[in-house]
Amino acid sequence: MAEPLKIKISIANRVYPLTIDPKQEEGLRLAAKKIEAMISQFEQSYSVRDKQDVLAMCALQFAAQVEQKKIDKAYVNEEVQAKLDDLDKLLQDHLSA
Repeated sequence: MAEPLKIKISIANRVYPLTIDPKQEEGLRLAAKKIEAMISQFEQSYSVRDKQDVLAMCALQFAAQVEQKKIDKAYVNEEVQAKLDDLDKLLQDHLSA
């Protein structure tokens, strides 16, 4: 097992020291960059200056993306299952004939 890595992540002008598994570093740094980009976008688009409001909007945005992906995945799974059921019926019909 790799030795824990100590890094610092900056979000909304605050530095957060973290001790992580080295495998997590890239994902955490990319996430921090996305958060910073979203903060800038919200501050420019909506003239929001309160960091708490901006961070809440970022959290909502990310949570909504996660939930939408779950909904989309469930829909795709239902579609795939329906097609598999249709295919199974065709095979059963063919084998029974």
